[in-house]
Amino acid sequence: MSTPTPGQGPWAPRPGYQRARLPQLSTTASGAPHSAAAPPQGLGPYPPMSPSGPPPWSASGTGSSGGWRRIVSTILAVLCALGLVVVLVVVSASASDMSQVALATLLALIPLGIVLLVVFWIDRWEREPWGMMLLAFLWGAGFSTVISLVVNTTTTVLVAESSYDLEGAMLVSAVVSAPIIEELTKGLGVLVVFLIWRRTFNGAVDGIVYAAVVAGGFAFAENILYFVRYYDLIVEVFILRGVFSPFTHVIFTAFTGAAIGFSARRRSRAAWLWCTPIGLVCAIVLHAFWNGVIAAAPQYYFLVGIPFFISCVGMIIWLRWAERMNMRRRLADYSRAGWFSPGEVAMLTTGAGRAQGRRWATARGPAAARAMADFQKGAAALAQLRQQAVDGHAGGDFAAEERRALESITHSRRVFLGQA
Repeated sequence: MSTPTPGQGPWAPRPGYQRARLPQLSTTASGAPHSAAAPPQGLGPYPPMSPSGPPPWSASGTGSSGGWRRIVSTILAVLCALGLVVVLVVVSASASDMSQVALATLLALIPLGIVLLVVFWIDRWEREPWGMMLLAFLWGAGFSTVISLVVNTTTTVLVAESSYDLEGAMLVSAVVSAPIIEELTKGLGVLVVFLIWRRTFNGAVDGIVYAAVVAGGFAFAENILYFVRYYDLIVEVFILRGVFSPFTHVIFTAFTGAAIGFSARRRSRAAWLWCTPIGLVCAIVLHAFWNGVIAAAPQYYFLVGIPFFISCVGMIIWLRWAERMNMRRRLADYSRAGWFSPGEVAMLTTGAGRAQGRRWATARGPAAARAMADFQKGAAALAQLRQQAVDGHAGGDFAAEERRALESITHSRRVFLGQA
């Protein structure tokens, strides 16, 4: 029986297709592999993988940069978690008993779960770091909620005292104060993640993912407040907020996130300075429109809200398609150099192909299934790493990162093909 070669399996190219030979990996005396692959156009030769070259961890900045990022992220996450605790304490103080808080929290988890399921679907190919996703959630549920609660309450009190009109003060808070402060604080959360872990941003889709998690956290905490405040009408309020409009805050903040993610693809590293305000203004205007018009005239929900929601879904699907096409172009660069077969590129850049690849590997055993998962994840990371270089944002450790990714992908392929 012949030994399988890369590209075999259900995603193999058509019979008779002539492709570049995969690089022959050999092992030196020290065990370090090296490659004779031709370089893809535009980025120069692949780095030599030999004992004479610098070790991967010696690249400039790779040792210390991750350390301070983890420290800052941890500190921010703890502070935001304390903010969420403050919100729960305030809610508990206004509730008649803890059973109300418990029920409100359980109900708030339902729309949150819906939002997170959609987020995981959008982000299913190249997962964002779990630590940063947790920070994004806590920022929305803790920091954004606390600041917004203080500012909106203060605005209502000040306007009511000056105008002696409580209803008018609440309208000002809903249409002016809430859209501005809530979108500012939520958008700031996305921007903080971007500035700390800029490498996790590879386009508008990543910005939308982080924005959705921040907004989902904010809506979670806000829903608990509303469910306890209007406990006598909790069924109606839950249907309105949890069933009819679980994505409102997500849609608002998604404009800011998309703008920040878009800036990551610009060659200027300062592009976020002008991209972010554009997205933020769109988020604030839309939020104000929703609070001022649709809340006052619910019939507009069906005339405006639903069509707009469908349009946003269409935009996200288009962005996902554009990201998939971009991933295909970047992997095609490596395919021309012989690192992937054309069939593998097709498998890695289509949902059906990835699922088919996982099923094929699963039938070959647990080790092959794990190797296929690593292969698909590694290929997505490699494509995004190269895209950063194409966009002019390659770090000083690009060569070492690319080398590690190619080694990992090659090893995973050998495992699921039974060659290791």
